[in-house]
Amino acid sequence: MRSSRQRLTARRPSVTEGVTLGLLFAVAVGGCLLSYWVTPGPPPLWPALLLCALACGALPWRRSHPLLVLAPATLSMVAVSALGHLVTALVMAPLMAAQYSVSLRVHRGAAWSAALVATAAMVFSGLFHGGFQHEWVISLVNPASWVLLSAALGSYVRVRRQYAAARTEHAAREREEEARSRVVQERMRIARELHDVVAHHLALANAQAGTAAHLARTDPDQAYEMLGRLSGTTAAALRELKATVGLLRQDTDTDDGLAPAPGLDRLPDLLAACATAGLEVTVSVDGQPQPLSPGLDLTAYRIVQEALTNVTKHAATRTARVRLEYAPHFLTLTVDNAGDGGTAALRTADPPGPGHGFGLLGMRERALATGGTFRAGPRPGGGFEVACTLPLDSHDESTAP
Repeated sequence: MRSSRQRLTARRPSVTEGVTLGLLFAVAVGGCLLSYWVTPGPPPLWPALLLCALACGALPWRRSHPLLVLAPATLSMVAVSALGHLVTALVMAPLMAAQYSVSLRVHRGAAWSAALVATAAMVFSGLFHGGFQHEWVISLVNPASWVLLSAALGSYVRVRRQYAAARTEHAAREREEEARSRVVQERMRIARELHDVVAHHLALANAQAGTAAHLARTDPDQAYEMLGRLSGTTAAALRELKATVGLLRQDTDTDDGLAPAPGLDRLPDLLAACATAGLEVTVSVDGQPQPLSPGLDLTAYRIVQEALTNVTKHAATRTARVRLEYAPHFLTLTVDNAGDGGTAALRTADPPGPGHGFGLLGMRERALATGGTFRAGPRPGGGFEVACTLPLDSHDESTAP
């Protein structure tokens, strides 16, 4: 019902204003007639009606000039009281509307000052009321109370509107901050994806190119075969880069040509690519394999990929082991390589900085984002080990990059 009234007010403001002023004038006329009938020695009626019309005639400017409108409304009611009429809430309707507008639109101090002035004027006029000199409640308290009540109501509505506006502004700021935080998180996720894709494929391409250059003189046929594998490695890199950078497309773009995110089902392809770079990888699976959510599947694949990439780039040995251990609620991934007398293979454990990579940092962030754990360090018997535990019952895929 309220929304219908608001829509009507917005569509036809002049009609609504006219109806409002007509109702206020009718109420004031009713108060004058009531006072005319009950006051001993009936006071003059037509001057009182003209004064009510004057007070209502100033009300259309109550929104733009509320203080100026309050002045004629107050003076009109003082004159009505001086004529001998009983100043009730009905007669004071125009004054109460003007005082409400002042309290709603004027600064609080000025609004209450104006309300006190109007109250004092009405009380002063009541002191000389002929018919009710001894009825101080009717002649003094009654008009003062209605003026102050109108001022209090206007101040309350103004505070409520300010509070609602502040809440709306606060909610808008929170939405902006949340959107900004989501943008930062998405950028970090894409940055990790790009790092893993570029680091892995370029490391393999570098190893294949080095091997081909070494074999070019001794075994040209095998060198040509290695160069053919190098072409396949770079093509795979381009495909994954296209899929990753495709996340930055506009919403109106289509999904044509974008490959799905990789998962543990792509491990055979990953091991084949590592083999072309001279790294022999063995995989063992313990427990009953369970289906993984897309985010968790991508996280597990990227951790294994980054660990094997570090073996390819830094390991002194050319063998590595990958273990997948499935428990009822967790998946444990372990990637290690046999040492050669204590040589650390994955030497990216140093803090990121000039000359250092972000491999272990990216793997740690991926594991912790899913609610899992991450550990990396030298093995007691030599070499290096990366191990992480990922919860299988994690349903928050938005945090699993």
